[in-house]
Amino acid sequence: MLGNIDWHLIFNPTLALDSLPYVLKGIPYTLGIAVLSVLFGTLIGFVLAVMRMSPIKILELLARTYISFMRGTPTLVFLFLLYFGFPFIGVQFKAEVAAVIGFSLSSAAYIAEIIRSALSSVDDGQWEAAYALGLKWNFIMRKIIVPQAFRIAIPPMSNVLLDVIKGTSLAAMITVPEIFQNAKIVGGREYDYMTMYILVALVYWAICSSFTVLQNHLEKKARVYTE
Repeated sequence: MLGNIDWHLIFNPTLALDSLPYVLKGIPYTLGIAVLSVLFGTLIGFVLAVMRMSPIKILELLARTYISFMRGTPTLVFLFLLYFGFPFIGVQFKAEVAAVIGFSLSSAAYIAEIIRSALSSVDDGQWEAAYALGLKWNFIMRKIIVPQAFRIAIPPMSNVLLDVIKGTSLAAMITVPEIFQNAKIVGGREYDYMTMYILVALVYWAICSSFTVLQNHLEKKARVYTE
């Protein structure tokens, strides 16, 4: 049965190699959107995590509601709202800006829970000892708690980054010329979507594998400070 399959129709190596430079032109958009989104998402997520841990109930409730809402709704909905919906109220975002905003707001919800879990995992005795020495909350958080929580948060934070990198393919739906959008253009022009979709899957795999190597390096570096 497999001998009857025309493999050339499934994957055309010549087309893949010829199209690779054009597809790779989308990498700056893919990585730019992903990295900026995770950076902004981390800033927002840290604030949300602190609010979730706050004894002030209204802050805790607001953070919990935001996290629940963003985790329970598709990112694509927010991309469409930002790019296609906001112009109806007189606000126009460039496609790349809309993508960064959408992925930042979405990733912040997941990052907030990672940060909260990492901060909570630091022994309470660290806080008690620091307060006994008369240290301020800001100093304790910056110099004692966050460095320890950072080591714990590296693996799940890396997973968020990989998810966002793969998720940037959704930005093709709002015309961002990232790698998936470029692959779609070639697939439509050459009437060979199979080859282009397989090619773009391999490109995403290579990118994510590179970041996995970086993750492993960071974990080893962070482990040094705990030994």
